[in-house]
Amino acid sequence: MPVMRLLPPLDRRALLLHLLAVLAYVAMLIYGPLNEGTVDERIYTCVLSGSLCLLLVCLTRRVAFSLIATAGLFSVLLASSVLKVTYLTTPLLAPDLFYFVNADTLEVVLRYPLLLIASFIGLVLLPLALIGIWRIDRPQLLPAWRPLWRHSVLGAAALASLYALVQALSVQGPFAPVYGKGMWAAMNDKSYLTDFFISFYSTQIQPPALVQGARTRQVWNEQVANVGDPRQRPDIVVVLEESTFDPTMLSVCKLPLCKRKLFQDDKRTRAHGYLQVHTWGGGTWTSEFAFLTSMAHVLFGNAGLYAPFNLAPRVAYSLPKVLKENGYRTVVIYPMSGSFINARNAYNFYGFDEFYDGTENGLGWESTDFDLLKVFDRILAQERKDHPGTPLFVFMLTLHQHGPHMTPLGQLPSPYNKPLFPKQLDPWLNLNLGNYLSRLEQSEQAMAELEQKLFASDRRTVLMHFGDHQPSFDGAINALQKRIPKGVTDPTKVTYYMLKSNFPLRKKVDFDVLDIIYLGSLLLDVADLRKDDFYEANTLLRDRCQGRYFDCADPAMLESYHDYVYGKLGALKD
Repeated sequence: MPVMRLLPPLDRRALLLHLLAVLAYVAMLIYGPLNEGTVDERIYTCVLSGSLCLLLVCLTRRVAFSLIATAGLFSVLLASSVLKVTYLTTPLLAPDLFYFVNADTLEVVLRYPLLLIASFIGLVLLPLALIGIWRIDRPQLLPAWRPLWRHSVLGAAALASLYALVQALSVQGPFAPVYGKGMWAAMNDKSYLTDFFISFYSTQIQPPALVQGARTRQVWNEQVANVGDPRQRPDIVVVLEESTFDPTMLSVCKLPLCKRKLFQDDKRTRAHGYLQVHTWGGGTWTSEFAFLTSMAHVLFGNAGLYAPFNLAPRVAYSLPKVLKENGYRTVVIYPMSGSFINARNAYNFYGFDEFYDGTENGLGWESTDFDLLKVFDRILAQERKDHPGTPLFVFMLTLHQHGPHMTPLGQLPSPYNKPLFPKQLDPWLNLNLGNYLSRLEQSEQAMAELEQKLFASDRRTVLMHFGDHQPSFDGAINALQKRIPKGVTDPTKVTYYMLKSNFPLRKKVDFDVLDIIYLGSLLLDVADLRKDDFYEANTLLRDRCQGRYFDCADPAMLESYHDYVYGKLGALKD
């Protein structure tokens, strides 16, 4: 009967379009919702995609368009999450759409061919395809029905699908257990679609869980702060070495060119060794946060990933702030635009007096470490001229070692212009590791030049450099076996630190393995500067846990420390 007809007779083109739409939707279900980690998550994402598709069908009366639009949207989310895991180890989350959609992120994407291709498909080809499908797939649903009946049925179905969608997106709805799994689990599983949707509700800052009264188990104000001589305050220069780690950590890297002076101690070395960081393959801004505030971003839940936006404004204590209390002028030389990851604002919250924008000083993605040194020399001379007699703290970040490490070997200088490990590694790893080692040699040369300049005079000076995270080599680096210190459970989150001075220390402060949150207190020790209450406690925890943090041998010590610095001192303001 005509009244029961859902679609009019379809010509060959329309029939093929509808067949392709069904196949696209089924493929999306198989590789997306039906591939989520748990049964609840599979049902959850199936309901989300199904209710959205039905809502589009009811609103447009275009079946093929609705199927392909839904399949396209969920496929883009899935592909984006897989790519983000590949490059940054964390899945796509809702705040990424707000924090990272800008011109600076576009510049990053342009450097990675795979990201560029995926972005072109998702942002250009898919919308164009949907426009074309919209024009081909004319409104056809319930063509023989009377308008009143058709509108009534479609309206009721639209309300039902909208209700299902709202219920599925409700934290307190039928899928409450899905929302309750926690963002730490979401960051480490492979339920990419579920992780994205629940992150809309789970990215609020989560203060660390404190054990009431734990602070009284230990004394955290033992007056460990050094008094020092105000007339002997040294200049302090710190260099964050992008994507840098000691390659001898790789079991395969036994060649002489793997052994670099950048990581070896000498007569000026005051502390050096392995550095435990809290990110891998990317997220430099989280290592900046950890170094400057002595707090780990992972301690605050998933929201910690966006520390320059949501944690920086709440920081009560920081290394620049305590240095300013010691009479220092604090400046940062940033290799990119100050708008990247909210850098300019974040550094202001961290307590820096002056922010030098990389773009405004001629720096960018292609800048080498030597380019950065030229900018540093110019700024240092100007700062000393404008602020004579004032000790300086300069923090700067390199960029040259940033991925991708895909320059053809033939374009690299000898001996990097051919596979270094032809029998042990495949061509992809030879390409990436060859690029890394070539750039590392340049970093070593630049650091040697910086060290020579800083220590050439009798001016008291402290120099620190450290690696923010390991490079990813598009995830392939994890296929390489690594030699890591005993007790370190995650080989992906180990880099290095090096601290030197041209004057002797009052006491030994070296650690073979050190968590990045202790770099600040270590720097204050070597510079012989007065600490505030926060850095006194940080120093005590560092010494009591022998440089470890999350893997401290005494968990009760960590509970006491957290209760003291977050409960009593208010290290993170409300």
